[in-house]
Amino acid sequence: MPYLILVSVIWGFSFVIIKGTLVSLDANFVSFIRLLLSFIVFLPFLRPAGTKWPERLQLLCIGAIQFGFMYVAYVAAFQYLPAHIIALMTTTTPLFVTIVHDILEKRVHGTFFIAALLAVAGGAVLELPRQSLTASLHGIALLQLSNAAFAFGQVAYKRWMAARPACSDLRIFGFMYFGAVLVAGALSLVTTNYRALRLGSNQALALLYLGVIASGICFFLWNVGARKVHEGTLAVMNNLKIPVAVIASLLILRETTDYWRLLVGCGLFGAALWINGRGGRAPGSI
Repeated sequence: MPYLILVSVIWGFSFVIIKGTLVSLDANFVSFIRLLLSFIVFLPFLRPAGTKWPERLQLLCIGAIQFGFMYVAYVAAFQYLPAHIIALMTTTTPLFVTIVHDILEKRVHGTFFIAALLAVAGGAVLELPRQSLTASLHGIALLQLSNAAFAFGQVAYKRWMAARPACSDLRIFGFMYFGAVLVAGALSLVTTNYRALRLGSNQALALLYLGVIASGICFFLWNVGARKVHEGTLAVMNNLKIPVAVIASLLILRETTDYWRLLVGCGLFGAALWINGRGGRAPGSI
């Protein structure tokens, strides 16, 4: 769990740090560059000799789904939904983690599902906007596809590594990012006007931070951490970044918030973790 907590803190504060910096750039270009930088960071550690071609293709596909298709669907959703609805709709990822896990195992784990519902409720309490909740069904579908893709990748990677205990995360994770780069790069070629592209120094620094830290190192640590907890805890931790982001906004941007909502939201997260502790299995088991 320490890896998941560390990454949640970094992601929560990242939202505050880069807020508004990259809005003028094509969103697919931003996704492509951050994933390309992530791949470059892990390229020196890649050791293909330890895997067979079918296994490498499996990792490419998992990475393409978890990072590539997740970003593509997430970015596309902004064409149909305002930012406050995007924030609210991303809170359903814990449910997808439990659903994917139950489908792959062909059974239902009620404790994990209840904990995931509490985590979703906690995120919804914190993200529920004061504006009208009118939204496009197309945009909602895209965002839920994004959530499902990220959830699938976490569970699939966890199971893939559990079946190969001799494999090192560091030596194979580059395959994951390469699969994501192929997806995001293909879309960027269609939507990005590279001839007119101009990057400011702050934008370049933000992209470097996103690619190396928030995406590259953090996605790696997240997937490594996912292997060390059971799926119920993993599901709940997917929404921990939400209260962290709220607290970061209070501390850094001096923004105001409804402290009762913050208290209730954190309480729901605590209840979800407590339920997992009573009904979950040993960490790292599949």
